[in-house]
Amino acid sequence: MLTAKDYAMYYFAYGSNLSTKRLRQRIASARFISVVPLTAHQLRFHKRSSDLSAKCDIHETGNPGDQVHGVVFEIMDSDKRVLDGYEGLGHGYEEKQVLLTVSSGERIKAVTYYATHIDESLQPYHWYKHHVLTGALEHGFPEPYVLAIRNILSIDDPDPERHAREMAIYTSA
Repeated sequence: MLTAKDYAMYYFAYGSNLSTKRLRQRIASARFISVVPLTAHQLRFHKRSSDLSAKCDIHETGNPGDQVHGVVFEIMDSDKRVLDGYEGLGHGYEEKQVLLTVSSGERIKAVTYYATHIDESLQPYHWYKHHVLTGALEHGFPEPYVLAIRNILSIDDPDPERHAREMAIYTSA
């Protein structure tokens, strides 16, 4: 059984890992902490992925009126390397620490990832957008934010088996 001392880091999720099913498929130990906004950033679907589609990015704007809604999860230190692999650290994403205020009012530092390979012409695959939208709905994000995600244009994945694998987590028990 995991104890509090096994958990050592906070992770700010804002893209496909918003979906708890998606994240726990990758990092089984992930524990929900809080829904939080990250100010002076915008959610963008412009990270060039190796599968030739767009993935999410938290684009830093410097404008305090801009917000990305996300979720803080606590993960075990030993899972950080696994998370880095899924997030593509060093392969289109880099990490940074962000200071966030969780629902209890406590200020915490969390690790998150931002895109370094940008291509504004790409669109996400339907399954990827589904992960992001599912997570936003699951965590009760504001309706205008959810609507903005719904309005993102997405495309069919040319690999139907990958699409089926990605969507299978929502139909399995």
